[in-house]
Amino acid sequence: MVMPAANAIYECKVMHQRLEPQRHGFRYRVFYLWLDLDQIDEAEAACALFSRNRFNLFSFFDKDHAGGETPNVKEGVLMHLGKAGIDTNSISTVRMLAFPRILGYVFNPVTFFFCFDAAGQPLCAAAQVTNTFQEQKFFVMPQANAEGHFRLIAPKHFYVSPFSELDLCFDFNLRTPGEQLNITINDRKEGRPVLLTSLTGTRRPLTNGALIACAFKYPLLTLRVIFLIHWHALRLWMKRVPWFSKAANPELQQQVLRPHESIAPVKP
Repeated sequence: MVMPAANAIYECKVMHQRLEPQRHGFRYRVFYLWLDLDQIDEAEAACALFSRNRFNLFSFFDKDHAGGETPNVKEGVLMHLGKAGIDTNSISTVRMLAFPRILGYVFNPVTFFFCFDAAGQPLCAAAQVTNTFQEQKFFVMPQANAEGHFRLIAPKHFYVSPFSELDLCFDFNLRTPGEQLNITINDRKEGRPVLLTSLTGTRRPLTNGALIACAFKYPLLTLRVIFLIHWHALRLWMKRVPWFSKAANPELQQQVLRPHESIAPVKP
């Protein structure tokens, strides 16, 4: 498996299909940026519509990722990988798949990090899940198979949605992005899937022209994403899907970055 080229756009289709307790599904189109965390400044220099840590039509802010705990996002990613038991000394390159800020606003439900050695071989991956309370949690996939695929089934223990139980398991299946993108994340309850999610896409060069095209094809994308989250939450509520309070089970919300006051320890 050869490391894909740095800095690109993936035009994607997102699919959500809830199976229990009520069936509910939807599909929509999005685009993601694929960025080498060592070459973000080069992307800024090459694209007038893209900036790092300052306002633009499209922008990337280091503080939006890895809990905002380090001034440089790569340092933060490596720190969290190290906490998960990964030997980060062999990691040479980290690539990120995420929404950019658009006119200063972003909400990334899931950001993906793919790590490669000096020879360009995939070593490990991580999914950074973010909820609407701006909490984040890292799920680390420590090893790729021979085809560059990553798999992890792990307890969720994170408040993603008021209509999703905390004690489910996430089932991550990631393929290292190439010309095509193929990622699935399923929620499992007692071994059976209860929510299916997929992200599939096609790679495009990251250029000013491509960014202009995305601005017209996906207008105000990040605002649309947060709107759709609340719209479908309303539809689930109308279907009488059981609702879970954020503060109800703090003990089932574990290893959370930027914890909300509903679960954060009380300061003396």
